[in-house]
Amino acid sequence: MSNETRGLTLVFTGNGKGKTTAALGMALRAWGQGMKVLVLQFIKGGWKYGELKASEKLGSNFEIRQMGEGFIRDAGPEGLNAHREAAQKALEEARRAVREGEHDMVILDEINYAISYGLVNKADVLELIRNKPPRMHLVLTGRNAAGEVIELADLVTEMREIKHPFAAGIPAQKGIEF
Repeated sequence: MSNETRGLTLVFTGNGKGKTTAALGMALRAWGQGMKVLVLQFIKGGWKYGELKASEKLGSNFEIRQMGEGFIRDAGPEGLNAHREAAQKALEEARRAVREGEHDMVILDEINYAISYGLVNKADVLELIRNKPPRMHLVLTGRNAAGEVIELADLVTEMREIKHPFAAGIPAQKGIEF
């Protein structure tokens, strides 16, 4: 077995909590190894999540870009169009990042969710995965990962919810959910 660097495609999916958190943990590990990391958030937007504050302190080799419109559940037709436009811009940023190859790791946060909601075309995402530079790590997060995405991935982890405080009426907690 050689020590050759090979860029992997990793997927964190499932209904349980921890998909973005796992990706960000991996990003922090990569950054600690001197790698350049880009996180593109396809759904998140508007809130000042803790990871945004932290990334500002890590310097230019760790960048998070919130590109989404926030929660999508009750968006309605006009809201859904705004979400679709934002997701298309995020996908274009992802294409650019993959094409230019300046980052060692690119995380497409909640892109699986964007595919399942029809905000981005699955075929475009599959093409993006196939076109990544050989040494780049590409991480895709979000519920409902498409079978074709799973097939192309080198590593797939499914988060399964067993118990969640929200079910007991406990609201989102600072430092845990945001």
